[in-house]
Amino acid sequence: MEHAREQVSIEVLGHLNALYNLARWLVRDPGEAEDLVQETYLKAIRAAHQFQPGARLRTWLFQILRNTFYTQYRRKQREPETVAPEILEALASAKGVVFGGDRVAATVDPTAAVDLKVALLRLPEEYRFTILLADLEGFTMKEIATIMACPVGTVKSRLFRARAILKELLHDYVR
Repeated sequence: MEHAREQVSIEVLGHLNALYNLARWLVRDPGEAEDLVQETYLKAIRAAHQFQPGARLRTWLFQILRNTFYTQYRRKQREPETVAPEILEALASAKGVVFGGDRVAATVDPTAAVDLKVALLRLPEEYRFTILLADLEGFTMKEIATIMACPVGTVKSRLFRARAILKELLHDYVR
């Protein structure tokens, strides 16, 4: 058991950037994304003995991240929402939407990147999660189905609908 824990703890390090990218999209806050990835890492280490040697570690980690996110999301839904005064002031004076750096912003012109991010944030959670796993992280339909604990057909349907919604939201960019 200790050997499995050591092996998983070493191999997980190679996936931290990808986990952080997805976490950043999900929670929209760098600090919370780091916390989510750290919690995912800890859970993976604790559950290393459950990892099936023939399975893909990356898929297993993303499944842990997803489950951890939804657990935290449900917990936060029960808490009252508070907003710091500094944030309210910043929002009032902001002229546009500002997001942290990521791969989308690096590959698209700044205006399109902002529009894409806003459109992604407007998608329902399950659709956004599916499209991020498929198009940003490059998972296969089968891997996404494993991560999201649903049939492959559901993944395909969500991906199709998510892309259709994005196409409608970004109609100015679609030819």
